[in-house]
Amino acid sequence: MFDKIRRLGKETAVYGVSTILGRFLTFLLTPLYTHLLAPDDLGVVATVYSYIAFLNVIYGYGMESAYMKYVSTRELGDERQTFTVPFVSVTLSSLALSVLLSVSAKPLSSAIALPPEYVSIVVYAAWILFFDAVTMIPFASLRMEGKAFRFATVRLLNIIINVACNGVLLFAFHMGVEGIFLSGLFSSAVTLLLLLPTIIPRLTTHWSGTLYRALLAFGLPYIPAGLATMMIQVIDRPILEALAGKAAVGVYQANYRLGIFMMLIVSMYDFAWRPFFLSHAGDPDAKPLFARIMTYFVLFMTTVFLVLSFFLGELVQIPVFWGHPLIAPAYWGGLGIVPVVLLAYLFLGIYNNLVAGIYIEKKTKHLPPITFAGAAINIAANYLLIPSYGIMGAAIATLLSYLVMAIVLYLVVQRFYPVPYELGRVARIAVAAGAVFALYLGVHPSSLTILWRCGLLLLFGALMYWMKFFVPSELHAVKILFSRRSGDIRQDDSIRTPDQE
Repeated sequence: MFDKIRRLGKETAVYGVSTILGRFLTFLLTPLYTHLLAPDDLGVVATVYSYIAFLNVIYGYGMESAYMKYVSTRELGDERQTFTVPFVSVTLSSLALSVLLSVSAKPLSSAIALPPEYVSIVVYAAWILFFDAVTMIPFASLRMEGKAFRFATVRLLNIIINVACNGVLLFAFHMGVEGIFLSGLFSSAVTLLLLLPTIIPRLTTHWSGTLYRALLAFGLPYIPAGLATMMIQVIDRPILEALAGKAAVGVYQANYRLGIFMMLIVSMYDFAWRPFFLSHAGDPDAKPLFARIMTYFVLFMTTVFLVLSFFLGELVQIPVFWGHPLIAPAYWGGLGIVPVVLLAYLFLGIYNNLVAGIYIEKKTKHLPPITFAGAAINIAANYLLIPSYGIMGAAIATLLSYLVMAIVLYLVVQRFYPVPYELGRVARIAVAAGAVFALYLGVHPSSLTILWRCGLLLLFGALMYWMKFFVPSELHAVKILFSRRSGDIRQDDSIRTPDQE
């Protein structure tokens, strides 16, 4: 078991290097935007990108997930057909959609209440969507073939180009909001060019109608499910704008982006997790393996949550850019939402772990009702909480929706793909973290605050040990790690439950 978990960890690390570097570069755009754009303009950017997120789901219509499922099982068609059919389908449909959006730019910009001078960004957004959709299947093929380094390199280059273009167009040419979308378009187009060596050798002229119908049957349920998921991620911006104004959206967006540190971990893990569980679904130890991975994931993410919650608020106020803080003072009033956003991403990560059973058993029909339940809770909570709590209400609404989705998905998947998740151990993590976080919120020493918070992190580990969270094999592995004698000590790699250990 530990060998497989280590392999997942290594693959996650490869994706993680590019993801961390890329997200860090993207994160640098946040202070750039806060210093160069007014909150109203940043609100426009956030709103338009929320619509892009929705349309991404329609452009892809589940073909990425369907491709990964069928290329892992090779049930229908050969390897080239399994690539060509979804790739050609997505390319042609995306081309048609982007042409339609481009010719309808003016009425669309009016419909979403964009100022008249921003009609051009609708056209830019249409072709960003096209290029991103066309590269979807090539990126998925690199993941399924284990070519994590090439995947990571292309993704990182995309982000570097985007950030560089933002810097040039905003600083040198003062293009403002239009420069942001033009940068995104250019970087997406270059990404397609970089992926041509991946695309061309995998194409074939032999079409398979049977495979295409199977791909659609698997993928189409992702449209309503994906729209509902995107609704949870972005619907709070338009609601917040309607209830509190564009400036509130700008403050919310800047602070919500601080959750990027948790989101990037969820993202890089998901890049490795989906190919991993599809590859190991047929193993005799698959279910105990998935259960142990969930436990370790929750432990790691909870630790990250505590560290970021304790220190991130102060870090962003440190002068780093020629005497300027990471986030402009006008946006500091929203720092209180950061722990809530971090916790929401933790539950999103749990949801991503649980979705394995949906893929393996081809039960995608269950996703729409689950995600729509989360979306309904999100919308209702936004309207109920924002009038009283402002941007904090929007953050809480996101947390509630991801929490409910994770719980409902667990109950549904356990009916047809029961996994013996280590719920007792997960509960110990929650209790220890809850106690430590309560101390953080309730006790505010007048001095030595950094030492106090570091002590709280040590207390979290001590509570875990006191509650007997760690099993003997894990303690043994820790001893090996710290003694640096892993080559001299043989580990028992058999699969045991915590009770057995």
